[in-house]
Amino acid sequence: MNFFGTMVTWCLGFVMMGANASALEKEIGPEQFPVNEHYFGLVNFGNTCYCNSVLQALYFCRPFREKVLAYKSQPRKKENLLTCLADLFHSIATQKKKVGVIPPKKFITRLRKDNGAAQRPHTGLDEAAAPSSGPSPTTPARTLVAAAAQPQARAEAAMPIGVPASAEAELFDNYMQQDAHEFLNYLLNTIADILQEERKQEKQNGRLPNGNIDCENNNCPPDPTWVHEIFQGTLTNETRCLTCETISSKDEDFIDLSVDVEQNTSITHCLRGFSNTETLCSEYKYYCEECRSKQEAHKRMKVKKLPMILALHLKRFKYMDQLHRYTKLSYRVVFPLELRLFNTSGDATNPDRMYDLVAVVVHCGSGPNRGHYIAIVKSHDFWLLFDDDIVEKIDAQAIEEFYGLTTDSSKNSESGYILFYQSRD
Repeated sequence: MNFFGTMVTWCLGFVMMGANASALEKEIGPEQFPVNEHYFGLVNFGNTCYCNSVLQALYFCRPFREKVLAYKSQPRKKENLLTCLADLFHSIATQKKKVGVIPPKKFITRLRKDNGAAQRPHTGLDEAAAPSSGPSPTTPARTLVAAAAQPQARAEAAMPIGVPASAEAELFDNYMQQDAHEFLNYLLNTIADILQEERKQEKQNGRLPNGNIDCENNNCPPDPTWVHEIFQGTLTNETRCLTCETISSKDEDFIDLSVDVEQNTSITHCLRGFSNTETLCSEYKYYCEECRSKQEAHKRMKVKKLPMILALHLKRFKYMDQLHRYTKLSYRVVFPLELRLFNTSGDATNPDRMYDLVAVVVHCGSGPNRGHYIAIVKSHDFWLLFDDDIVEKIDAQAIEEFYGLTTDSSKNSESGYILFYQSRD
């Protein structure tokens, strides 16, 4: 296509975007439109819907948005992924128009730049590596990539905070499929790394008081950041020896929980399954310090500290040995608008904490190698659907369409993939 043809295509695209934005503003109405709120779609720069959907979900997680905008108001820093995110959020929040479209070009460019030198690990798979379906509550980072992206196609592709983002070796290339869950973890870990490094530099420059001598020698863990304050919870791993009944426990932090999915169930069922008691026997016996030998034991994982925002990752991509590839589990999993966790430990802080659903990242498609991501978010008293540059108001009942399919078919489905629940307190 020549330059003139390209410009015509872009102009027609923006005319359609403008018509969509105008319709949205009329549908909400001037009296019902929230004060100081803006609803802007994000331009897709070629298979970047995995990024757009996560950014929209995070923007409508109010505690996260407020922290990012507060970071923007601080003295100007050297450009990094967080400054680019802050610029993007600020651009949305300060628009004169209520609705419209913004190209997140600066953020995407920085994302690619930061990952351009990363070495993609060899997966041993012929076509693509999909997210693991193993039992870990914080899924190791793996990249979901395609051998090549079709022109103009919109096919798209966890790690606890504290693991350096560089260790994930993710290559978020606009022209390759990416996984939204992988990107969420990469982004949150990168932001935490940036904040901790800036705090370290401030201490070294004398702008913040130094801690003890061990901290000066880098022998103490870094301070928690506002990313930790918002998303981090704590799991307690309880193991009970079946011989002496001694219970040992070990805590580990998380920024999201990855749960297995089953057909025609609910997210509460998935969370109960996450905390089911597992028997350690045979070659998996537990070494009991009290008995000083390996013994059969019961093991279970429960939530000890509930986060401000609970991110739940539904493990919809599973490796099928008989097929030698990953497939999508489009199972129908109901996720309620209100949630209370029942898989908490006995010493959990605020175990009765109630959560409200504020955002969902949805995977659309029949498998991990071809598909699309959209986001549905709650803003004040209504719901919106963000499909890249398109923004639509939807009824709360329409959320049921994203639960999944009631039959185990391989046809396309729009299935909830990442759920964001915000606590009421």
